[in-house]
Amino acid sequence: MKKNTTRMLVESALLIAVATVLSMIKIDLPFGGGVTIVSMLPIVIASHRFGWKWGILTAFVYSLIQLLFGLDNVGYASTLATAIGVIFLDYVIAYTVLGLSGIFGTTRGAVAAGIAVTFVLRFVCHLITGVWIWGEWMPEEFMGLTMTSPWLYSFLYNGWYMLAELVATEIVAMLIYSPLKKYISGGDLRA
Repeated sequence: MKKNTTRMLVESALLIAVATVLSMIKIDLPFGGGVTIVSMLPIVIASHRFGWKWGILTAFVYSLIQLLFGLDNVGYASTLATAIGVIFLDYVIAYTVLGLSGIFGTTRGAVAAGIAVTFVLRFVCHLITGVWIWGEWMPEEFMGLTMTSPWLYSFLYNGWYMLAELVATEIVAMLIYSPLKKYISGGDLRA
């Protein structure tokens, strides 16, 4: 059992490292936000491989790393409450929910469902902070639309890049599933 725990720690650390490097490769989108090169996929794989409880722990560590890289964003918060909101909703909770992906199992469909559900949960976190915290910087016009509602602005802004992340991650996950099926299902941990 100790051998497997050590292996899980090492593999999770490597998956977090890969996810972190991938998160630094970002394609900026014309309306704000950006799409990474499937940076969250390694975290999702850890959750399916080791189970959702271990996945949450892995995703939590990843969230802290993302928070460190995004500390400048906390400085935009106008109050202590909004700073705490940015820390938890834009980083800690938003990235930790990725660890829940493994709840769905290890089949191809389970991986696809896990990605869809956890990315939607992450989107909801950003939607809330977009209204509550970032709404005060809402432009008068966005995507050619007059902005009068922080809900619409946050939905469009966060939906734009999160949908792109979701689609890219789903495509790559489905492409790599077959060659990594045994790895994702954790079959080699039982050997």
